[in-house]
Amino acid sequence: MVRSPQLRLIARHTYRGIIDASVNRWLVGVFLALIATALFTAFFSYQQHQHEVEHYSTDVRERWENNPDKHPHRMAHYGYVAFRSKMPLSFFDRGLDSYLGNAVFLEAHRQNAVNFSSASQSSGLLRFGELSAGLVLQLLFPLLIFFWGFASVAEERKTGVTRLLLTQGARWGEVILGKALGIFGASLLVTLPALALTLVLLFLASTDGGLSASLVPFTLLALSYLAYTLIMSLLAVIVSALSDTPKTALLSLIGCWLLFVLVVPKLAQVTAQAIYPVPSKIEFDTAVEAAVLAQGDSHNPDDPHFNGLRDSLLAAYGVATTKELPFNYGGYLMREGERLSTEIYNSHQARLIDTYRQQNRVLKFVGLVNPYLAIKQLSMTLAGSDFATYQRFREETEAYRYNLAQTMNELQIEFISNTTTSSADKGATISQQYWRDFPPFEYGFLNNREMLTATAVSIVTLLAWLFGLVFGVAALAKTLKAY
Repeated sequence: MVRSPQLRLIARHTYRGIIDASVNRWLVGVFLALIATALFTAFFSYQQHQHEVEHYSTDVRERWENNPDKHPHRMAHYGYVAFRSKMPLSFFDRGLDSYLGNAVFLEAHRQNAVNFSSASQSSGLLRFGELSAGLVLQLLFPLLIFFWGFASVAEERKTGVTRLLLTQGARWGEVILGKALGIFGASLLVTLPALALTLVLLFLASTDGGLSASLVPFTLLALSYLAYTLIMSLLAVIVSALSDTPKTALLSLIGCWLLFVLVVPKLAQVTAQAIYPVPSKIEFDTAVEAAVLAQGDSHNPDDPHFNGLRDSLLAAYGVATTKELPFNYGGYLMREGERLSTEIYNSHQARLIDTYRQQNRVLKFVGLVNPYLAIKQLSMTLAGSDFATYQRFREETEAYRYNLAQTMNELQIEFISNTTTSSADKGATISQQYWRDFPPFEYGFLNNREMLTATAVSIVTLLAWLFGLVFGVAALAKTLKAY
């Protein structure tokens, strides 16, 4: 049983011992300066990105609407350019954003890659990673916590202070939890200002009701980082209590940090790629093209599949040639070809995405024993800089591309005569009003429910670590000695 007065007394003493040391105040200042620099830099980068997306999206739309009267299939090949917006919280944790494309050209019969990632246009220094507030709190801040906690019990046991505490009525559980809470309190001098500044910038970044949509992810993000900080504080004190000397405790904590942030994530990544290998882009594109050609080529007048389709149409309408059909045969052919090629592409793409998801499941499973991986995945998802958010963009752009192509095909079927010999003929054009009526591309982020579903494993992992360490303290208190 832990008594609150004793717990508060030990926590307060530990807290004062940390902040009274000038070196610790300097370290807190350094971390705050580092986080503030990361937040402001990422915030201005986010604003610039959003400004460019808005500017070029408007330009693309104006060019699309101002196209003159022409054949609808020409508009299908004229195409559209979609730009990827970023979630407001992405300035807190850049995640994968810099390595993912930001613009994609959408046209009939072809699924293009998303291009113009920040990594592809930057120097090689980006391979060392980008500075972000999330990165500092996940990766570097635990080192400061370990520095504060490595000698918390080991040093006092060595000097006899722990024995004095126990003889005066304190209990081991109160000593460990009190010191952990004291270290956690000192860590709030960094964590709380970082989260407060993030909230202020989030307010400035959010427009048109975007703040209300971002409050739930921010709240969950803040609670997650507080839980992560408390986990690191408990771990530091527990390792110190289990160590004979402060030196042993420090080496053990550094070993834990290396396992958490370097060894285990890399091993998990290599293992996931070995168990679930993915084809290269060339292999993927070649497989899709081969499958499409095997199904049928709508641009080939001698293709067996589409010749059979033509013969069945002629028989169904009781006519001898395609010119006698009551609709534009070329448009019908393009519509069927687009449907088949898209189904084949989507089938291959679904298998590829499923492989990536299998790889991510391996990482999530490893995250159950690694709080760093758990907070990293959770942070990226809530900030909207993870692969799932990017995949949503890919799915929405593909749906928009297919709708555009098929809408143009439907216009050709309905309004273009079979007697026209060229798309340049006067009778082969339709009004530009149809381009203006076609809706612009709009990118929808993951909603709160989808985010909660995606982060469920990481949340459970952090809670399991937190409660596991607390129960571990209770079990440890029964076996620890003061000498």
